[in-house]
Amino acid sequence: MVVSDSQSTDTGTILRVRGPLEFKCLLETTDAPHMHKVISRTFEMLHTQVKSESCVLTVCDSPVFIWPNQSFNATPKDITPETSCEDLQQWIQTDEYEGTGKRSGKKKSKKTSSASVVNLRLMMEVTTKGGPLSAPVLSRTLKTSHFLSTTLQMDCAVHTNSRCMVKDAFERLSEALSHQLCEMEKVMLQQMKGTTPLVPEPLHFLLPEPKGLVTVVYPAGVPDSQLESQRKELHQQFELPDDQPFFRRANAFHFPNEPYKDGYLRNPHLVLTHPSLENGKVYLVQGIYSYHHYMQDHTDDNGWGCAYRSLQTICSWFQQQGYAERPVPTHKEIQQTLVDVGDKQKSFVGSRQWIGSIEVQVVLNQLLEVTSKIMFVSQGSELGSKGRELANHFLTEGTPIMIGGGVLAHTILGVSWSETTGQIRYLILDPHYTGAEDLQVITDKGWCGWKGPDFWDQTAYYNLCLPQRPKVI
Repeated sequence: MVVSDSQSTDTGTILRVRGPLEFKCLLETTDAPHMHKVISRTFEMLHTQVKSESCVLTVCDSPVFIWPNQSFNATPKDITPETSCEDLQQWIQTDEYEGTGKRSGKKKSKKTSSASVVNLRLMMEVTTKGGPLSAPVLSRTLKTSHFLSTTLQMDCAVHTNSRCMVKDAFERLSEALSHQLCEMEKVMLQQMKGTTPLVPEPLHFLLPEPKGLVTVVYPAGVPDSQLESQRKELHQQFELPDDQPFFRRANAFHFPNEPYKDGYLRNPHLVLTHPSLENGKVYLVQGIYSYHHYMQDHTDDNGWGCAYRSLQTICSWFQQQGYAERPVPTHKEIQQTLVDVGDKQKSFVGSRQWIGSIEVQVVLNQLLEVTSKIMFVSQGSELGSKGRELANHFLTEGTPIMIGGGVLAHTILGVSWSETTGQIRYLILDPHYTGAEDLQVITDKGWCGWKGPDFWDQTAYYNLCLPQRPKVI
């Protein structure tokens, strides 16, 4: 079920190989012992394929081909067994590549805290060297049989450090491919539905240090609610607490070079520089959230929807940490929920009425079964004294906080707080932004940024909704 790659993904290079393997087998009968025997035999043939000299791993968008099972054969010849994995990135072609066959003039980007990713394709040579060529022979046999056919989508990843050589890394990739086939075979044999085996689905998860990147094979199409026993086994195997959903599909690792398909920005605060406070410590939201703000989703909520957007950001956090499977609710769904629980009249649905922290608490409880604490602050000038409570929230719960006061709502993503001096800065995600999903504009203009105590209306009262993590596996 699982492959572990115990290095951190904060730095270094991740080599990720993906590609299809065709699974085809002919069944003379559909009794279980015979099916198991034939399926196992087919997997043996696939093992032979990935271990054969015909197996080729090619670096995507580059002229690099590597035969890992041929005592390390590679092209171009500049790539030797001692080449570092980092150097493979020099061969990846960019838009400026002119097809000269030389290394691409890839511009160096700013250093980030994430590992860089080299994507590879799994391929098989269909021609062989030497030997006489022969014409294909066709034969026709008439008999009743059953034919099983599917495509196994292989997906293996290994993390390498700056000292790792290509030869060693590709040996690890070859082993990972073989091991993943073993895990896929277990899933197919253990998850049979009548005469139909379920297709295996590999997923990657990033566990707390020092465990690193882990690959798990689940049966595709089986919901998380039916995989709790498998997740419990994984938690025991990796000595993880059983109150956080580390292995739900929504918590799968998102590779740094992959765009999100829904178009929302994730975690814009990660590019910001932390404020410098005397003896100050930074306490931040844990995990991934989406930035929701005015005018998204073809909805004109400018002037009234800021709390709805803050709530959507909070819901996205619970979804992307695996605590909730339902999509982020729309404004209308939020309004309907408040009507359903008796908090609002029917006329509220479709209106442009504001909501506040109490309504946010109600919706989270009703839609996601998430409880929240409410912090009441009689005037904005008192928020500066809430450093300890806010720091403790981000340390223990790590969820985004919705704060409403006057006619405005914001999302608090963290605090920088000095226990000795009492100084505090708030990391604010502002839902009042109306522009495009431009990270530079959003951070340069302060729509996501660190704010001082004077950011709040000093005389207005504020309610803060502090969502609590559910205790689930």
